[in-house]
Amino acid sequence: MEKSTVQPAGTQEAFWTPGRGVFALALLAAALFPVISGSAFHFHIAIMICIGIIATMGLGVIARVGQLSLCHGAFVGVGAYTSMLMVMRLDLPFMAGVVAAVVVTALVAAVIGGPLLRLRGVYFVLITFALNELFRLVMLEFPGLSGGSSGIANIPAASFGSLVLDEKASFYPLALISAVLVVALVALIDRSMIGRRFSAVEENITLAESSGIATARTQNLAFIIGSGIAGFAGALMAHYIGFLSPETFHFELSVSYIIMLVVGGRLALWGPVVGALVLTPLPEFLRGAVEFQHVFYGIALIAILSFLPNGLVSLPEKLAKLGGRK
Repeated sequence: MEKSTVQPAGTQEAFWTPGRGVFALALLAAALFPVISGSAFHFHIAIMICIGIIATMGLGVIARVGQLSLCHGAFVGVGAYTSMLMVMRLDLPFMAGVVAAVVVTALVAAVIGGPLLRLRGVYFVLITFALNELFRLVMLEFPGLSGGSSGIANIPAASFGSLVLDEKASFYPLALISAVLVVALVALIDRSMIGRRFSAVEENITLAESSGIATARTQNLAFIIGSGIAGFAGALMAHYIGFLSPETFHFELSVSYIIMLVVGGRLALWGPVVGALVLTPLPEFLRGAVEFQHVFYGIALIAILSFLPNGLVSLPEKLAKLGGRK
């Protein structure tokens, strides 16, 4: 069996390598591209990539304890609706809405995480799928809260005092800084004692428990952190798009985050970044062939799982090994 080329979360590794330097330059070029082009379309794609990075980073935290949640889109929805309600109904500032979104989403995860994370394998997948659909259906049944099938429009744009980020070009720095901060947070978690516990649980939960790690509490903590990050992504999404509907947070949204995570690299820090960079723009480029989008996603997922089980982040190392054999 081929040895994993992506170092698990929580282990120490060299901080800077030539490959990482090239990767950093590529990320910098991607971040500056919409600024240089000045295109509203490019700003929109870049903002959606940043939101996708944040949401997928949250899912990656949950994956670090050996679980993949199919209700991640629902937690993004909880954050989005919480922030919207705080700002529109209670007339609170944008930042208060964002903080409330993270806190409420984390609390919901804490309440349901205990019984939910006792399940393993296909049972966990099925129950999280059911929870995602339950959230969507419940929100449709309470139009006074969610707007029902018509949704809620005219959600106020993000603002800081008199500074209103109601343009794509002005919202982009907020989205980019938010994505960078979330990546930094997950990097700090990976290098902490918490990250090492996450890694131990993911590698062998039975061995981790016999070593004295409170595996149930560790998994619940990862679920709370990951869901809180998802709520943050939802808050940004609500105030950027300006419209919310329960149908926005359907099952396919959760699946898209899982595909981004797996394609990028499930346990790698930069996996969600690579996955979001590659897959977020695709619906725009395949807009003329909507019926083939899911087919393409399926083919991409099968190819990655078959040839790059550690995701696209492992491609440079894989190519280097192949070059060394010649």
